[in-house]
Amino acid sequence: MTTVITVPLSLDDETFEEIFEQLAAVSPEQKVLIDARRTRWASPYGLTALLAVAQSRAERAAFAGPDHEETASYWARAGFYRHAEAVFEMHGRVPRQREVPWESTVLLEITDVSASDDVHTVVERIQARAQAILVHELHLDPQATLRFAMTLSEVCQNIVEHAGQGGWVAVQSYHFRQRLGRHAVVIAVCDAGLGFRRSLESTPGWKPRDRWDDGAALEDALVRGVSRYRDPGRGQGLAGVRKFVGRWNGKLSIRSGTARIAIVPAWDDAVPLQEGLPHFPGAQVQITIPERVTAA
Repeated sequence: MTTVITVPLSLDDETFEEIFEQLAAVSPEQKVLIDARRTRWASPYGLTALLAVAQSRAERAAFAGPDHEETASYWARAGFYRHAEAVFEMHGRVPRQREVPWESTVLLEITDVSASDDVHTVVERIQARAQAILVHELHLDPQATLRFAMTLSEVCQNIVEHAGQGGWVAVQSYHFRQRLGRHAVVIAVCDAGLGFRRSLESTPGWKPRDRWDDGAALEDALVRGVSRYRDPGRGQGLAGVRKFVGRWNGKLSIRSGTARIAIVPAWDDAVPLQEGLPHFPGAQVQITIPERVTAA
């Protein structure tokens, strides 16, 4: 028997919780069909997290993509179908991917990351385009480009070091109408691997404490800079990401297991720590850097 998982009309980090909730009621061994036929829009988080859903299933999941031609065409340009065909059992028409034009808002089409060499490739591919977007569209300081590349590298490296398997990254620039009313760059990095709690538990000599769950693990990793690596300086990657995001009034959100932690700017009303969410393995990260507003 196949369980149909309905994808929302608009898919982002908030509405994806509807998918996580549906999946939590189905065992990983049970066949599922991810039904996105009615979906009209998806963020980089939405697309990369869909691939992580396929990664999380013991029984290969089926996938039906958007019927709306413009939506399907964008998903193809973003590189979704190229990866989906490798991890899903595809149903319906699969649009052919076209070359992404230089002026496209897709800064980095969906790219798989499983080794450090993949991280270097990701950073190299985005640096030139990021300069144009960050400085000329978001009005950030030119020095932000280097820090942006380092941030991208660090969140991708998290997959390599902690996931136990590969994941996906995507970067896009678009207009945040509802929350910001201005442009922003969004980085999404998703996997269905070990997750933060299991990764920290693998530290040699680790011992549980009174409160130990997914939320506590996220607090350790993001707030306290705790790492399963004993080497000096390890575990500081997320601290650097947090500093960069705060410097540019951005938002950082990390979901892992049953919890989500966020660095929340004034323009957003997210809860800093959510617990008791539907369980989903691995880590799903979103970073949003908004356009800088200068005084008149």
